[in-house]
Amino acid sequence: MTDDDVYRQLARIGKALSNPLRLRLLDRLELGEHTVDELAEATGTPVKNTSAQLQQLRAAQLVHARRDGTRVHYRVAGPATSQFLGAFADYAKTSLADLRDHLASMHEHPAALELVDVDELDDLMESGDIVLIDVRSADDYARGHVPGAVSIPVADLDERIGELPADGDVIAYCSGPYCVASADAVTVLIAAGRTARRVDGGITSWVRSGRPLDTP
Repeated sequence: MTDDDVYRQLARIGKALSNPLRLRLLDRLELGEHTVDELAEATGTPVKNTSAQLQQLRAAQLVHARRDGTRVHYRVAGPATSQFLGAFADYAKTSLADLRDHLASMHEHPAALELVDVDELDDLMESGDIVLIDVRSADDYARGHVPGAVSIPVADLDERIGELPADGDVIAYCSGPYCVASADAVTVLIAAGRTARRVDGGITSWVRSGRPLDTP
């Protein structure tokens, strides 16, 4: 094998990451197993196209698959993949001014500034001083969630806000660094007179830190 062969193999990873849909699929798969149909619905992409993109990711060893009858379930290849994706996203955010501008425009309201990183969240959960809410869908919560989190989808928060302690510190999280649902939830909670913050990077930052999820 020559050094050209080595670089050709390395380029397989770059090629796999060169498609926006494949990056979106990886973000979803970091949070638990999905079937092709589930991923197609979540991304609004035809099943055939979703399946083709997953095959590209599988060829680059970024995802693994298991068959259950006629269904194929996909997941990221392992913790090292999540760490790599986190480093990749951090590098892009540091290097690309356009990306920083896009992220800033996504998080313009003041609630977005009230952030808790995963190390602080871990400490707060151990002390029992907070209520942690998962504002994603009930299906996403069931697939995997931060241990100790309560499922209250952001669409249901107005009706269920009475379930939260009136004088407690509430921390919300959603899918990841590009999700604004937790910021929306914090806005609702603050407007109702609650003390609320959100997790920086959402559940994705929890996974990329190597911490486990509660799963069925």
